[in-house]
Amino acid sequence: MEKYRQVIEELIKFRDERDWAQFHDSKNLALAISLEAAELNELFLWKKGDDVEDIRKDRLKEELADILSFSFLLAEKHNLDVFEIILEKIKSNAEKYPAHKAKGTAKKYNEL
Repeated sequence: MEKYRQVIEELIKFRDERDWAQFHDSKNLALAISLEAAELNELFLWKKGDDVEDIRKDRLKEELADILSFSFLLAEKHNLDVFEIILEKIKSNAEKYPAHKAKGTAKKYNEL
């Protein structure tokens, strides 16, 4: 939890030094996550087979960092613990996708 707190504090410091909090409402943070996810997807665009895994790691790190940064800021804005909400989601998904039904298939929960 200490690393997470440190990251949040650094993100907020970076943002505040630039007076960008005014731009970081929930809508804009959500849009930024979506746009950065599109940039992540672009790394994989038109790749096939083994080429899908052959991407520049520096670009992957950069795009994931952008997505995570905006996600952390949005969670912090709403006083959400990212670790807690992920664990809750895993639990929820475990109920929707029981291993004995979902193992080895990409079917949606209502198709299992």
